[in-house]
Amino acid sequence: MNLRVALAQIDVKFADPQTNADRVATFTRQAATHGADVVVFPEMWNTGYALDQLAKLADPAGQQTKALLSRLAKQYQINIVGGSVATKQNGKFYNTTYIYDATGQEVSSYRKVHLFGLMKEDQYLAAGNQENFFHLANVPSASFICYDLRFPEWLRTVARHGADILYLPAEWPAVRIPQWKIMLQSRAIENQAFVVAVNRVGDDPDNHFNGHSLVIDPLGKILAGDGEKEQLYYADLNLADLKTVRGPIPVFKDRRPALYR
Repeated sequence: MNLRVALAQIDVKFADPQTNADRVATFTRQAATHGADVVVFPEMWNTGYALDQLAKLADPAGQQTKALLSRLAKQYQINIVGGSVATKQNGKFYNTTYIYDATGQEVSSYRKVHLFGLMKEDQYLAAGNQENFFHLANVPSASFICYDLRFPEWLRTVARHGADILYLPAEWPAVRIPQWKIMLQSRAIENQAFVVAVNRVGDDPDNHFNGHSLVIDPLGKILAGDGEKEQLYYADLNLADLKTVRGPIPVFKDRRPALYR
């Protein structure tokens, strides 16, 4: 089975949800036009890291985002890994992913588990506590958000369910991009899965972002991305390659979790 993924490496406008929603719509249309089965967006695309403005900017219960992604998925018949957005519910703010299939139905959602103190997430956001394993385009998949990448035990915990693709939206600043690449390749190799990671470009008041979105195969090879401009990247994933990798080295079968503390 082949799956064409599109990475929407967009410039997120700070504290401007409407402009960013329009950009998501444009890139979804372009991805569908170029035959993508799945389009993936970066982290916090509705507001950027305008965390001190979440009371007025965050999406109540994600309703605006969910309506947008559902409409776009159905209109263009494309699966959407909706990056993540700032949401608010019951007096708390979250960094939330929504995932939609090509019929416009919500498949899954995920609240970021690991909050990044260096960008003050822990001061404004509440952490999630649930795994996100799902099937999208008939492919077993999992998704995470940005800082989660630094916790290999969390990715392995979810990947052990049999994920063939690990999706990771991010707002990863340019200064730490060398580590981004190494960790993404490591997560692909150790979990014997494709990794689809989408980072933003552009600037906010405190950070510069330079993309380097990546698609990585289960052996750690970069298949697409790695540029610094606002654009769509495409990769055709041959999921049959997973059998070749997993057969000789059955890492999940050989694990000894009783020893891991």
